[in-house]
Amino acid sequence: MTRTLPAPVAAGADERFGPRLWGLLLVLAGNMLIDALEVSVAVVALPAIGTDLGQPPTVTQWAMTGFAAGFGGLLLFGARVVTLLGRRRVYLAALLAFAAASVLSALAQDPWLLLATRLAKGFCAALTAPTGLAIITSTFPEGRPRSRAVSVYTLFGAGGFTAGLLLSGWLTETSWRWAFAFPAPVVLLLFACGLRLIPKGDDESAPKEPDVSAGGAKSAPKGRGELRDQPPPGRTRTTTTRHFGIPSALTLLGALLALVQGITQLPAHGWTAPQATAPLTAAVLLLLLFQQIERRSADPLLNTGPLRGNPALIRSAIGAACLNGSYLGLLFVLTYQTQTLAGWSPLRTAFALLPAAAPPALTALASGRLVARFGAPRLIVAGAACAFAGALLQLRAHAWPLDYPGRMLPTLLLVGAAFVLSFAALNMQAMSRLTPADRLTGSGLYQTAVQLAAVLAVALAAALLAAHAPAHGAGPAAAAAACRPALTLVATLGFLGLLVGLTGLIRTQPPASSPHHGE
Repeated sequence: MTRTLPAPVAAGADERFGPRLWGLLLVLAGNMLIDALEVSVAVVALPAIGTDLGQPPTVTQWAMTGFAAGFGGLLLFGARVVTLLGRRRVYLAALLAFAAASVLSALAQDPWLLLATRLAKGFCAALTAPTGLAIITSTFPEGRPRSRAVSVYTLFGAGGFTAGLLLSGWLTETSWRWAFAFPAPVVLLLFACGLRLIPKGDDESAPKEPDVSAGGAKSAPKGRGELRDQPPPGRTRTTTTRHFGIPSALTLLGALLALVQGITQLPAHGWTAPQATAPLTAAVLLLLLFQQIERRSADPLLNTGPLRGNPALIRSAIGAACLNGSYLGLLFVLTYQTQTLAGWSPLRTAFALLPAAAPPALTALASGRLVARFGAPRLIVAGAACAFAGALLQLRAHAWPLDYPGRMLPTLLLVGAAFVLSFAALNMQAMSRLTPADRLTGSGLYQTAVQLAAVLAVALAAALLAAHAPAHGAGPAAAAAACRPALTLVATLGFLGLLVGLTGLIRTQPPASSPHHGE
């Protein structure tokens, strides 16, 4: 039987990692990379999925939005599960579930089975992504070792999207199913290593958010020995459904899925058809039910306390949602143009999209210094302006065929610059006014907004492509013109993000203790 080894320990803050600490870090960072590449893996594979399963973009978009819905819609519930059951057991169970869902995704012959597996993988990511950071915080000693570990973890996460594009382009050349199956053996290897390297829980099983705004992290317990998962004070192992918040989680996720389904049915059936009105009505009713459940709960899943009196967090969440939504919406449309209209191969499309994905990964470790020098509000506005300019460039009238060097490449470079300038600044500004007690909840709200924006933006883009599809037999130029409404949506999100960012420049002088000038 595999036994659990004691928590890896480093003797001092100035010493290098030992093999055990490096092994643990590679397990956590490797899984973070897998979580990050799951969205980009679907981007390039979407046209091949549609061809193989015989489905339009309004159905194949679920391969992207399903993962984001599982991640964003269940992120707060995932934090509750980890809090009550302990980090190690939840993390390892999520790895196994992720591997199984990857295999089922690759074998799916029905789009709804594909959606179910993508939802499951998103939920697994909601369990492992924040928990990996919490394990780092409680295992690596404070100071240089912990800062180095967080940097490696962040770098793997930033590089995941880029790696996913390339892997998906390469594997989809053979079959899109390989692009969905390849994480399974990798995650099983991480699971096998994690059984020996992931430490048993400390005295506080709730994940802790490292103090990113101060450039470091909270103190972690030091010492040897096997520390076991313990429920939070005042709670026992026999936790009720109310404590987990399962009704709240199911109603919120159900409302999100119903909303997306209703949006994507509008182009084909119209506002009056039951195929569209039924899911939209269900979404409203489920949201009302979610509100009632939360109001009556003694321990609500959605704690909006950190939002009160914190305009920096609200602006950051909206700005990041607009940035992420416009980015994924743009990639969705460009993938449709390059593969479906222009006939590019998946690998060629992946390389074509790299200018938008590679810069954030290459500059991830320098983002903190950039914010410290220029301040978060200025960088957020500059990034939003780049994203909006890139979207406007795509709306410029042009003749077919697709002009990559003169049109698409500049847009992708501008979008890549937007992420380099503003994504880390948005994260830091969001955390800048939160107390240590509110940092975990505030981070969950922020990340939920980012993921839900991706769900809705891609669903709306797919609906607009379907609603303005050209007549049968129309040429590529007519089909390209039909993409303008979806690109207008992308530009609108970019403009909204710019407006929200500009409000951050109209502010009072921040207190001296605010390191990122977030307000």
